[in-house]
Amino acid sequence: MESELNVLGEDLQECGTDPITGFFRDGCCSTGPEDLGSHTVCAVMTPDFLAHQASVGNDLSTPRPEFNFTGLRPGDRWCVVAARWLQAYHAGAAAPVVLASTHARSLETIPLTVLRAHAVDVPPDLSSLS
Repeated sequence: MESELNVLGEDLQECGTDPITGFFRDGCCSTGPEDLGSHTVCAVMTPDFLAHQASVGNDLSTPRPEFNFTGLRPGDRWCVVAARWLQAYHAGAAAPVVLASTHARSLETIPLTVLRAHAVDVPPDLSSLS
């Protein structure tokens, strides 16, 4: 199987395993044809982002045991839908983004310059950011 790439053109890195994230619940923001929402942005949850998501009907804080979902808290890393992250960005509530763990497919929805402005990680080779 061919490895998936992040927004920097490198191998996609793990986003989070506590709680376990990803459309496939493998800890990565991997994607495929069945991921219609494009859960490709590795975001670090903040109170503002979680509140914004709840206000638009996407409650990420409330546990949903029937889906094996414990609910998210500030500081958790989670693969969020690219369009939802962009919606929060336009509302001034964007969560920080881990570029190395954000899938390249996110660039179909969000410009790299916008993601980079909210990055919380810095790659070893900064030339990849230009």
